[in-house]
Parts: sequence; structure tokens; C-alpha cells
Amino acid sequence: MTWRRATLAGLLALSLAATGCGGGGPDEPGREVRSALTVSSTAFADGNAIPSRFTCKGRDVSPALEWSGVPAGAAALALVVADPDAPRGTYYHWVVLDIDRSATGVPEGAVPGRGRQAENSAGHPAYDGPCPPSGTHHYRFTVYALRSRTGLGDGAALDKALSAIDQRAVAKGVLTGTYAAD
Repeated sequence: MTWRRATLAGLLALSLAATGCGGGGPDEPGREVRSALTVSSTAFADGNAIPSRFTCKGRDVSPALEWSGVPAGAAALALVVADPDAPRGTYYHWVVLDIDRSATGVPEGAVPGRGRQAENSAGHPAYDGPCPPSGTHHYRFTVYALRSRTGLGDGAALDKALSAIDQRAVAKGVLTGTYAAD
């Protein structure tokens, strides 16, 4: 009986490790890519709280972002807003592909540089602001420099979009904001 319990506990631990502790979304792309871009916002500083106007408790619009340091060889950019603290694994709030490489930012509530919005974790191509069920979550606004355009259109499936970014990413930059549930 002890051997059986140990085996089941080991299998459960392996299963949880393989699924990201709850079977959540896929890993964030570009894990092995160097950080070369600088990403900032006039709405919040890196590591600080995201104002409620950009969340489900406010207007639920995307914050203005700026970036610099795009490598000369980049053909396009991508933007991914992810919450790695979500209960079932990383939750993707916004994925934008094939942004013009010359873009240096995006105004509040807009799609950057003629980019294409892929599905988010909710299944629709749009920005969904932070809305944690409990506790304080960290939201990563990551801009990727891509060696080539993905060629995917509006509404592309989330897993295909993240895979395309991962295969093409040559550099990235991250701005992290926090938001706490009421």
C-alpha cells in the first residue's frame, strides 16, 4: 500500500509539473531569446500597479506603450500580454502579430502598427485587461522582434500565434505591471 501511494504521488507530481500546475495555457514564447528591447508605459512604471482604467474594473482598454532597441534585422514585431500567475497556468490577455518593425509604440486603446490580433485565452482577438480572481497578479507586456512575419491573420488560434512568435523571435523586451483583486 505504501509503494502504491508513493507511485501515485509521484505520477501526480509529474503530471502537475508537465501541465503548469493546472493545465493552463502554453508557455510564453521566446524563453531563450535575449532581452534587447526596452518597453515602457506612461500609465505605469515597471513593477508597479496597473491603473484600474486598463482592467476589467475600469474601461478595459489597453495602456499606451513605447519601445526601443529593435534590432536592424527584424522584419516585424509581436506583442504578448500574459499573466503567469493565473490559477490554471499562463493566461494570455492580448496577442498582436506582424506589427510594422518601424512602430515605436501604441496609443491607449489601439492596435499597434497594423498588427493582427490573434485569439487570447478567452478565445477572441482583442485586449482583455487584468481581472485576477484573487490575490496580486503580474502582467507581462512583452514586445518581440521577429526575424520574419508570421503571415497569420486576425483571429489566428492562440497556440499557432505563440508558436509562430517562438519560432521567429530574435529579441524581446518586457514591462511588468501588477494588479490585485478587490
